[in-house]
Amino acid sequence: MKTQLSNFLFMQNTEKPILTVEVSLNLPIEKVWEMWTKPEHITQWNAASEDWHCPRATNDIRPGGKFNARMEAKDGSMGFDFEGTYDEVKEHELLAYTMGDRKVRVIFVPLGFATLVKEEFEAENENSLELQKNGWQSILNNFKKYAESL
Repeated sequence: MKTQLSNFLFMQNTEKPILTVEVSLNLPIEKVWEMWTKPEHITQWNAASEDWHCPRATNDIRPGGKFNARMEAKDGSMGFDFEGTYDEVKEHELLAYTMGDRKVRVIFVPLGFATLVKEEFEAENENSLELQKNGWQSILNNFKKYAESL
């Protein structure tokens, strides 16, 4: 019930558009959580396209803990730090975090022998909503491809 209430408050306390992406993996939730949260795995899947990569990542999974994933074009032409601070952590269930002035929730839902990963995030103002949604969905698709290949 608390997750549902948190979801309601997350959706109501913003003037920013909320975008949602999701993917279903043919893996148990424990394995999905491990692949999502461990830096050695994050660096293998955290990119929206083949010409980008994530050369390093750190992840302190606890309320108040910080994460950072360096995302760079493989040719070195550009890059940025995807970073934030965790607001709420429920193992195998929820990661809620803040990136600057934006909120994100990652929800993990067991579906028998599969797992649904759903991300809800406040949109930023620099890129179109479609571009943002497509980029986040591409990263989720990379996650699925990587996780199911192991």
